[in-house]
Amino acid sequence: MKFLNCVLLMMLLVLATLLAPPGQAQTKSPQAESGATTPSEADTQKKNIQEYIDLMRKDVRQQKAEIMGSIMVLSAADAAKFWPIYSDYDAQLAKLNDQRVGIIMEYARSYNDMTDAKADELAQKAMAYQKQRAELFAQTYDKVKQALGGITAARFAMVEHQLLLIIDLQVDSALPIVGQAS
Repeated sequence: MKFLNCVLLMMLLVLATLLAPPGQAQTKSPQAESGATTPSEADTQKKNIQEYIDLMRKDVRQQKAEIMGSIMVLSAADAAKFWPIYSDYDAQLAKLNDQRVGIIMEYARSYNDMTDAKADELAQKAMAYQKQRAELFAQTYDKVKQALGGITAARFAMVEHQLLLIIDLQVDSALPIVGQAS
C-alpha cells in the first residue's frame, strides 16, 4: 500500500507540475531583462518535466526492487543468482519504458488535434511496447527458473506482474481517454 501511495503521490506531483501556471511567482532576472540569451520558458518547463519524470521513474524502480526483495525472501546464495538477473531485467525494462514515456508525451502533444490516423499510430505503438515488455518478462522468468527453479521463478513472476499492474493502473488512469476532450 505504501508503494501505491508513493506512485500516486509522484503522479500527482507530475500532473501538478504540468497544470501549474508557469513561473508566475518568479521575477525576471537581470540577464533576461538585458536581452541575454536564456532558454525559453517552454524549454525550461519541458526540461523540468523531464527531470520530474526521471526522478519519479528512479524512485519507482527503487521501491519496486525493495518490494521484490522483501517478498522474494532469498538465501544469500539464491540472492547472488537472482539480483544480477533482476538488475539486467530492470535495465532493459527502463529502456522499454523510455518508449512508453515517448508514446505518452506524443499522445499529450496530439490529444487536442487527434486524428484517426494518429490515434491508430499511437495505439499500434502502445501494443508494440506491451508485446516487447511481455517478451522481456517471459525471458526473465526463464532465466530465473533456470537459475533458481520453478517455485522461485513463479514467485518472481507473480510479484513482478502485480507491481507492473499497479504501475500501469496509476499511469493509465492519469491519462484522459482519447476522443473525450471537453
